[in-house]
Amino acid sequence: MSQPLTYPAHARRILVLGLPLVGGHVAQMAIGLTDTIMMGRYGVPELAALTLAMTLFSTLFLFGSGFAWAVMPMVAQYDAEGDERQIRRATRMGLWLSIGFFALTMPAMWASAPLLRALGQTPQVAQDAQVYLRIAGWGLLPALGVMVLKSFLAALEHTRVVFWITVASAVVNGFANYGLIFGHWGLPELGLQGAALGSLLSHGVALAGVVAYARLRLPQYPLWQRFWRPDTEMLREVFALGWPIGFTTLAEVGLFAATAILIGWIGTVPLAAHGIALQISALTFMVHLGLANVATVRAGQARGRRDGLGLRRGAVAVLALSGVAVIATVAAFVIVPEWLVGLFLSRDDPDRAAILQTGAALLMVAALFQLVDAAQVVTLGLLRGLQDTRVPMVMAGVAYWGLGLPVAWGLGFPAGFGAVGVWFGLVIGLGVAAVLLNWRFWSRAVPGMPAQSLASAGPRD
Repeated sequence: MSQPLTYPAHARRILVLGLPLVGGHVAQMAIGLTDTIMMGRYGVPELAALTLAMTLFSTLFLFGSGFAWAVMPMVAQYDAEGDERQIRRATRMGLWLSIGFFALTMPAMWASAPLLRALGQTPQVAQDAQVYLRIAGWGLLPALGVMVLKSFLAALEHTRVVFWITVASAVVNGFANYGLIFGHWGLPELGLQGAALGSLLSHGVALAGVVAYARLRLPQYPLWQRFWRPDTEMLREVFALGWPIGFTTLAEVGLFAATAILIGWIGTVPLAAHGIALQISALTFMVHLGLANVATVRAGQARGRRDGLGLRRGAVAVLALSGVAVIATVAAFVIVPEWLVGLFLSRDDPDRAAILQTGAALLMVAALFQLVDAAQVVTLGLLRGLQDTRVPMVMAGVAYWGLGLPVAWGLGFPAGFGAVGVWFGLVIGLGVAAVLLNWRFWSRAVPGMPAQSLASAGPRD
């Protein structure tokens, strides 16, 4: 029996495991930002189609990633238990479910134009978005495979390679876009189709990278051996854990999409300010998302070791680190909001002053937003590590849609607070989710774990 880790020791291990994951999330975000910037320089109609297509692709990707995220706590627990066979089984069935999800959703992307027209999009934009998705949609298969294998690697504490592979795919995406969208380096000028090919290529490179690393560095886990054989029992387990994660993610993504629609009703300037403030908040949110991934891994390890003390101390440490990041973010949002918003605007933009004013006001609200959003996503990570996903899904869904969205509408329109009111609705919805999820973790999940600390696993790379 080893000595239990102190709080500083937990914090160090969280940072060693988490910083590469945070960097990986930032690099992944940079891929979408690169696509948007390059297509914006190519043409506004093409940018509109790309934005629409990426929204549909991202929604399906995040929903389908629920099975990949389910693999992470399962592998972490089995690793703590020393059960290599179960690690292989869970990862394989995560890949099986991802392949099945792709097979179900690819037809929707292939024939997306009628769906997009039914949602009120213009025929030309809908048709252009379908052109993009008929190419880029095939990238959903490698993208989901990458997510499963990243979860597998992160749970085994091989996080640095996750970062470098994501950076490599971002670089490939940038060069491919530059060449194929604009026709540089002797390549054909393909515009929107070039962006789709660049996206497909970057997903393929990432998949090749994670597969090669898993085969070369972790030969004790022959994931592809007898891959074709079904494993019904493990398939059910991964599915049961993964589908609530997918729906929880879908509920949160849907909430933000709905608030964008609400602010769009107010006007173009508020919508532009909302988009900028959301981009800034999303960038800082990557810190908390990375810490949430670490929370999942560490909680899964504690579950495997039956280590209640380690679970409690690790939870306090990861929430404290998230809180430190929140303090730094809040300081920036409060002290220099106009400067942050101005980074996204041209100096000769006629609406610059109005967007700066509204965007700065939204960032002030985002200071509160960061606190509650960080608390709820990190606690979700802890609960997922304990394989508790169904009740948190209900809690989050009720908080987001049963409270957050109605309050956003009420404050934004009947109360007359406009875009700022809509953002306060987000704060309230996410805040209630944070309270409910923390109550679930500290009053129900933690007391169910034994108090004795049995072992401590150190970082692998």
